[in-house]
Amino acid sequence: MPLPHLPLDAITIGAHVDDWPAAITAAGDALVRSGAATSAYTDRMIAVIAEFGAYIVIAPGLALAHARPGADVLADGLCVVTLAEPVAFGHPHNDPVSVIVGLAVANADDHLQFVAELANVFNDPAVIPALASAATAEFVQSVFEKIDS
Repeated sequence: MPLPHLPLDAITIGAHVDDWPAAITAAGDALVRSGAATSAYTDRMIAVIAEFGAYIVIAPGLALAHARPGADVLADGLCVVTLAEPVAFGHPHNDPVSVIVGLAVANADDHLQFVAELANVFNDPAVIPALASAATAEFVQSVFEKIDS
């Protein structure tokens, strides 16, 4: 199953944030801009991390922000936020984070499959540094298009 399309309006380059909740909010804002979710989904993504910890920091420098499907997910969606300055999420090995990939999934059956697909994307050690240093949204989009083809 291919990943959801990554539209340009769901990509934020060089966001300035002070902490991990602000980083997740930036990802949530990108999902809202793209029409994938409402702002209530952002609140749920933050609540998941507050409750379960920094398990979403799945690789050095990378957080996969997501929550379970719910009424606040309008469509399957993907976003990418790169940070001007990395922030700590509290992960013992993979902090600090400079790239947040946000995922909104409408169907519970697809949720784990999309998470697994995204994890596979980042098996290539060159992807995270390439995203972190991206200068344009078009470059970020091209990275995901190459992976998904």
